Amino acid sequence: MSKFRKKPVVIEAVQFTGMSVVRGTPWLAAARGKGWGEPGAVRIAADVDALEIFTLEGAHRANLDDWIIRGVKGELYPCKPEIFAATYEPVED
Repeated sequence: MSKFRKKPVVIEAVQFTGMSVVRGTPWLAAARGKGWGEPGAVRIAADVDALEIFTLEGAHRANLDDWIIRGVKGELYPCKPEIFAATYEPVED
């Protein structure tokens, strides 16, 4: 079996701590305007303390404290805090 290392890429991410994060993050606010079923679409979950994100793999849920990642091609997907911490580190501007 061959081994591979992830290429270093810079992504944008925001931790979902409530709806003010959605309103305050332009790319996340814009995603709410997409039609459900379109990759990158975001909607408020029925219980309001979560977001639903439609990815290429289908619908995924972002709960409070999960990270929402905007990938290199603009795709959105949720990530649990412990996975985010193990995978990403801050980048200096």
